[in-house]
Amino acid sequence: MSGGLASLRDLRAVILHRPDRNRHALESQLRRIGVDVACMAPLSNESLPMADVIFFDADLGYEGLFPWGRNDAPVPLVAVLTSEAPGRIEWALEQGATACLLKPIGSTGAFNALAVASRLFAERRQMRGEIDELSERVRARPIVVRATNIVMSAFSVDENHALALLRQAAMRERITVEALAVRIATGGALAGLVEPAVTSSRSERSEPSRTVRRKQQ
Repeated sequence: MSGGLASLRDLRAVILHRPDRNRHALESQLRRIGVDVACMAPLSNESLPMADVIFFDADLGYEGLFPWGRNDAPVPLVAVLTSEAPGRIEWALEQGATACLLKPIGSTGAFNALAVASRLFAERRQMRGEIDELSERVRARPIVVRATNIVMSAFSVDENHALALLRQAAMRERITVEALAVRIATGGALAGLVEPAVTSSRSERSEPSRTVRRKQQ
């Protein structure tokens, strides 16, 4: 769904709606903007074809319509509604709908609904990913603390230096600090960690040698 509004073209859309004038109007709009459309009726989650977006008749929707849990839709959902009855709108939102299209459907409206649904779906997925990442970090915090203590003991450094070592090693290996901490806390080798003070000391020892060579010249 990335790439802006231009990427909305050439998508695959499924319309879960009984055959009538509204479905015909919606299908015509989507095809006109370049969307590949498949229609299904009656509403059923059996043999639901692959799609990039789903338009569904929220007036006839029911619990279990979709083969996924509430708010776990893998694609953007657009609810097609006759009225603005709070109960129907609430049910549609619980299914994960990120846009609505009111009946009767005319010659416009489908593109706007598609654009809004796609954008909000992408933002919701990104936010959920960030929340999951933060939750994982909170759960892994005790392991990071344990790994930090191991590094402190192994290199005789303080907590700040130990954390710096973990971050540097994680960056070199292109993994998260949490993943590295799990490895260390479960007995993994510390060979990938290089204590900064050691490197600094080596540099200091090599500097006098260079000075001596310059004096000899």
